[in-house]
Amino acid sequence: MIKGALNLVRWSSFRTFSILSTKNLDYCDDSVTTIQTILKSSDYHNTPISENIVSDVLRRYKHEWKSSLCFFNWASSQTVYGSQAYNKMLDILGRMKQIELMLQLFDEMPKQKVDRRTFEILMNRCAGAHQITKLNEIFYRRGDYGFPIDTEAFRQHLMYLCRYKHVEDAETLFLQKQTEFPADIKTWNIILNGWCVLGNYRESKRVWKDILCSGCRPDLFTYGTFINALTKAGKLNPALDLFDKMSKKGHHPDVVIHNCMIDALCFKKRIPEALRLFAEMIHHGPLPNVATYNSLIKHLCKIGRMEKAYELLGDMELQKCFPNERTYTYFLKQAKSPDEVDCLRKRMGVIDSNDTYNLILNLYVRWNHQTGIQSIWSEMKPDRRSYIIMIHGFHSKGNLEGACKYFCEMKAKGMLPEPRTLVLMKQVEFEQARLEDDIKNN
Repeated sequence: MIKGALNLVRWSSFRTFSILSTKNLDYCDDSVTTIQTILKSSDYHNTPISENIVSDVLRRYKHEWKSSLCFFNWASSQTVYGSQAYNKMLDILGRMKQIELMLQLFDEMPKQKVDRRTFEILMNRCAGAHQITKLNEIFYRRGDYGFPIDTEAFRQHLMYLCRYKHVEDAETLFLQKQTEFPADIKTWNIILNGWCVLGNYRESKRVWKDILCSGCRPDLFTYGTFINALTKAGKLNPALDLFDKMSKKGHHPDVVIHNCMIDALCFKKRIPEALRLFAEMIHHGPLPNVATYNSLIKHLCKIGRMEKAYELLGDMELQKCFPNERTYTYFLKQAKSPDEVDCLRKRMGVIDSNDTYNLILNLYVRWNHQTGIQSIWSEMKPDRRSYIIMIHGFHSKGNLEGACKYFCEMKAKGMLPEPRTLVLMKQVEFEQARLEDDIKNN
């Protein structure tokens, strides 16, 4: 258990917290109820708790690190736990940027409880907290616990640095350690992808040239990453040239690279070329997936080529490449009537996302289609966005009573209105008061 740090988080405070914070039964679960029962008993100091229950409670209070830490220390004093509970507590401390406490707990963790997941958590959280020096120290401590310090582990180290935008640090470390960890194309790919994700085309291009000069042969991932960097930078023609050269060098573009090119062509309004590339996929492979169809449908809908978009939708269904909600969203955004929305809803089947429900609700409100509004409202679970649509939509149609009704319902559910909604409701109150005055005067 962490000593010294416990002066910050007294056990008595956790005991009070655990009992009082779960009075609202809507938020209680079996694990918390079990802990409450134990804490209320006179023999709570000697009652062991299973590791699964400890992990469940830590998961529940993952955003309250002081209470979680105090509970973990108490629980671990009753029973010796395995890696699961320790890793959960380490992750909570790391997520809340309590890096010193996280490392202190790690130092006090029984050596036999440390596993690969432990080091993944430590490295990920140190990188996330931008503690680069500590991250490098943890990497070399792997050997103390019997884990290899090899090229694969080094790649993972670089990936954590790149994930949190420390690409320059990752590249510097990569170049410094080439004697210890010989460079290969997989390691180069991590650096190239890091610069690409940052959107830094100049650095991506420099690393691409370094790869070509290094003697490492680019693989499919290398080509795909740099093509993605070119398209993001608007360098479409160089991307097309590299796309063509790939096949000549024995690297046939996969569906991800094809999708990248199709989306880039569509973005540049070169729809005919995108459709030709799509036709080549149909006849020669790789077969298009949902993302391929979605890229084409999105841009076809934007320019109003609905007939071709619906043709592709039908082709998806025939090819058993089933459309997802995003596919139908592109059509819904261009819908002109309730009948068209109803047809799309029948085609969609079950709706999983509230974003899609809100899109349909907004259309019905805009068209003042009361039957559709009531139908979709009873089917969905309204969120803050749903109420805002109803309030502003009803107001725009002159239905002040309806706007007030949904505003009151929204507040009753504890949802915070947007500033523009509060301004609107003040205007509604003013309009209602004026109407009442007019009625009295008449």
